[in-house]
Amino acid sequence: MAKRFVELSHVLQDGMRVYPGLSRASFGALYDHESSRSHYEGKAEFYIGKADIPLNLGTYLDSPFHRFREGKDLSEITLERVAALDGVVADALVGEDRSIDLDIDFSCVRSRAVLVRTGWDNRFMRDEYWHSGPFLSERCVEALVSAEPVLVGVDFCNIDDAQNPARPAHTRLLRAGILVVEHLCNLGELPRDGFSFYAVPLRILHGASCSVRAFAQLHA
Repeated sequence: MAKRFVELSHVLQDGMRVYPGLSRASFGALYDHESSRSHYEGKAEFYIGKADIPLNLGTYLDSPFHRFREGKDLSEITLERVAALDGVVADALVGEDRSIDLDIDFSCVRSRAVLVRTGWDNRFMRDEYWHSGPFLSERCVEALVSAEPVLVGVDFCNIDDAQNPARPAHTRLLRAGILVVEHLCNLGELPRDGFSFYAVPLRILHGASCSVRAFAQLHA
């Protein structure tokens, strides 16, 4: 039986928009195919790329070190916490104040990846994506911390209300060792459960956040 995968990460590209206040992404060539030929006596050619990017780019994972100096960094996150996680999709109930509660049985999320589905990813790369987006309510964050998932992922730009400098959702989740993935996409293609979730970052010493190739493998 053929394996079935669902892409859950945004494409990275030169000049793409990033979180407000960060520098734009720059992707290019250290050597393109033509300029590389002299290095191989004209017998071969290779494209060798380079990038100047903020690591909070596209779909990315936050480690506890992102929020806490003493927290685990990217180099300390084990593969068991970012690969082949039992996933569950939680549909968002968005209030008038943009805060989110979840339509989910919290007793069933321990040690799983909880992916919060709002459909906000349809606005990605548009100005409106970065402004007035949804965020996890205090009640929702408390329920998640108590439920002890391994990871919480969202399909919008910030699990916190960007107007709140205390960043309570990041603070509480990362303090509890619950990893965070922001800017997911295509969650509408997933079932509520019955899939494995992957979001593996680079293994960077003192790394706080990093872009990931997030995807799901469907079980049936």
